[in-house]
Amino acid sequence: MRARVTATLEPPRPQRLSSALPVLTCPTRMRRAAFVVPYRLAASLRFLRAALSLPDTRLALISCDPLEAFDEDIRQRLAGHWQVRNALDASQLAEACRGLGAQLGGPVERLVGILEQMQVPLAQAREALAIPGLSVDAARNFRDKARMKDVLSASGLPCARHALIASRGEAAAFAQQVGFPLVYKPPAGAGAVDTFRVDDAGRLTEILAAVPPSAARPALLEEFVVGEEHSFDAVCVDGRMVWHSVSRYLPSPLTVTENDWIQWIVLLPRDIDGPEYAAIRQAGPAALSALGLQTGLVHGEWFRRADGSVAISEIGARPPGAQITSLLSVAHDTDMYVAWTRLVIHDTFTPPQRVRACGAAYFRGQGSGRRVVALHGIEQAQAELGELVVDVKLPEAGQPRSKSYEGEGYAIVAHPDTAVVEEALRRLVQIVQVQLG
Repeated sequence: MRARVTATLEPPRPQRLSSALPVLTCPTRMRRAAFVVPYRLAASLRFLRAALSLPDTRLALISCDPLEAFDEDIRQRLAGHWQVRNALDASQLAEACRGLGAQLGGPVERLVGILEQMQVPLAQAREALAIPGLSVDAARNFRDKARMKDVLSASGLPCARHALIASRGEAAAFAQQVGFPLVYKPPAGAGAVDTFRVDDAGRLTEILAAVPPSAARPALLEEFVVGEEHSFDAVCVDGRMVWHSVSRYLPSPLTVTENDWIQWIVLLPRDIDGPEYAAIRQAGPAALSALGLQTGLVHGEWFRRADGSVAISEIGARPPGAQITSLLSVAHDTDMYVAWTRLVIHDTFTPPQRVRACGAAYFRGQGSGRRVVALHGIEQAQAELGELVVDVKLPEAGQPRSKSYEGEGYAIVAHPDTAVVEEALRRLVQIVQVQLG
């Protein structure tokens, strides 16, 4: 399948924003920053390379991996490197920053990382060193999903009814109060890992036996919200939301994880200023304010019920995964990887305009095998839809089965017309089949 932009893409047209937003910039100067990449993973490396492309930046790397583990183009551009045993230990991160001061020619002024589980220790290290950034309280609000929902509920914001449970008795009491179906998950999870739909008392008993809650390791039990699931990505500067994006999940990640045969789709409509998104445009900024975000990019999930009301599921104080940062780049004709690094390192952000619809079809292995043995439908997909494809990663024979609902590969398509993009995505997951064996 070719990966090239269709020649029929029309020039970008101005798009209405929910309010007139200024270009937010500040005078740039040389800034010393440390980027935490626990291990050499592709997603983290893309953001790291974006940070290394910034002018007026001396960038150091904190990692559990030795410097030799990173590619030469990264090593040559780094201004420093510090190896730690545990990148989730705030004291080790603070010690690394102190040590990097000599390599950078002065103290670290920004400490950043993209992973969900790193946000609290990053904030703790920043607090210990008086480095600006997301506060510890705000980081905990975003990371602990039970605490998050408590904050949102106390602020009158819509979210699922929930309870942090430490025993089977507490789980049974919540189930009796709210009714089934429910969702059972860890309070500090990410990516639908260890998340289960609970349809009845028998299923709840099974899950409590398999993943028992305790005072030391409580679980989050919440009502199962029925509706369309979307994401909400937003940027705040100095406590004010200055840009946002909405995408649609087809179907929800939880449904995908529960059904091995389903291939996932994420759709970014071209127009997100219509009445169908009015409720989240109102609730989103209020939620970010309640949770304590000052400057940064967040990625959240929310549901739209049949009556049009919304329920906020959860929000992470970090860039989106699952190729959504790439989708944001395509939809807005910009590089959101660079935009994020510029925001968190230089406090500078220019709100981009949405110029096209785009989306990703995630190719997920079929069957019970552990490795990819064949890929079917590529020639047909190329013939029908190749002109719409702007990026692609095809599964390869011998590739291990993915543990994620994202699957083993993906294709990103783009077009000015949202309906064209949605139809192409649905067609791709019909045609392309990944065989496991």
